[in-house]
Amino acid sequence: MITHLLVEKVLVDGAWLPNQVLSIENGIFKNIASYPYVSDEVKAGISQHIKGAVLPGYIDTQVNGGGGVMFNHAPTYESLKVMAAAHLQFGTTTLFPTLITDDIDTIEQAANAISQAIADNHASIAGVHFEGPHLSIEKKGVHLPCYIRKLSKREMATYTRKDLGQVLVTVAPENVSCDVIRELVSHGVIVALGHSNAPFDVVEKAIEAGASGFTHLFNAMSPLTSREPGMVGAAMLHNSTCGIIVDHQHVHPKTVELAFKTKGPSELMLVTDAMAHVGASDKRIAFFDTHITRTGDKLTTPDGTLAGSCLDMHGALTNSVNDINIALEDASMMASTTPAVFAKIHDRVGDIAIGKAANFVVLDSANTLRQVYLQGTKQFAYSAGHSSCDINCDNNDDIAQLSGFGASSDSRE
Repeated sequence: MITHLLVEKVLVDGAWLPNQVLSIENGIFKNIASYPYVSDEVKAGISQHIKGAVLPGYIDTQVNGGGGVMFNHAPTYESLKVMAAAHLQFGTTTLFPTLITDDIDTIEQAANAISQAIADNHASIAGVHFEGPHLSIEKKGVHLPCYIRKLSKREMATYTRKDLGQVLVTVAPENVSCDVIRELVSHGVIVALGHSNAPFDVVEKAIEAGASGFTHLFNAMSPLTSREPGMVGAAMLHNSTCGIIVDHQHVHPKTVELAFKTKGPSELMLVTDAMAHVGASDKRIAFFDTHITRTGDKLTTPDGTLAGSCLDMHGALTNSVNDINIALEDASMMASTTPAVFAKIHDRVGDIAIGKAANFVVLDSANTLRQVYLQGTKQFAYSAGHSSCDINCDNNDDIAQLSGFGASSDSRE
């Protein structure tokens, strides 16, 4: 059965098209056509008139947790369902669950959970991001130093599994050789650089070996200085994709503006680096042998170290538009198309286009999130004046089943 939706305006190939009919079949866009030119049969079959601006669903390549769950603490498929549903309510229709530095057993458990999600054709989970443990002690952030290590054969075997969807690995090039980077890339693994104190020349060699991205630009990496360009300088100079956390805690708005003017929307992508707090009311959540506390829009450990974010992708987009003065069309590209291209999933998501998944969000004239669609089905709808925690779903039973909210998790206290 084909569903026809009449939309007020839709973003297609970076341009706004007014009064379009989106035809969707089996969760895929089958046709996009201007209302005056579709057949009378299609007009008669229009099931809904969507007011507002329709944009591609958001794609987040760095999601540590959500809905009260941290992937490291409970590396199970049930946890992944909770995380995905928590972020879906904020417009993230595709995500890469992210496992930060941990022991090898947890890495393998996480890989098995991702394998289950991929085998189950989970609508939102496209792969996995292993952020560490092959990082720099000097730029470890909240990653535990006791787990930071060289990349072993056992880890290589996990990262190169063919049942995990797309695999992304963040490494520090001073801790991982160019030969290892080449081997990872030869197996289809995307290698990003981050949590590194490497000098510019070491970073350049890693890029030459196949590294294609940078994890949370400016944060936990060797800075750009007058005599040493560092990792930041290499990231800004090379044609590589840089994730950036636009929560106004990790990066100053003017620094984001500089990065945008240097890289542009095709090489700068929005990420959340979200912890379990997103989509949860908890202010304090366990984290390995300590805890992370939310104060306003900031997450810290007891010693004051910045610990990921409570940012969601719609918040990242609106911060970019409202505070950095990035055009909505460009911010949408940074939130959807650019991460899709970087993650090698652009053949099926990242744009509103024929043949791609009908994942999209609807914004009103103030860029407030109003509706979220996943594979052509409305998952969330918000009334005027809603808060980020107010969910008005057309089918609450289906969403509860999708999300797994309320599922128990084995938190590591």
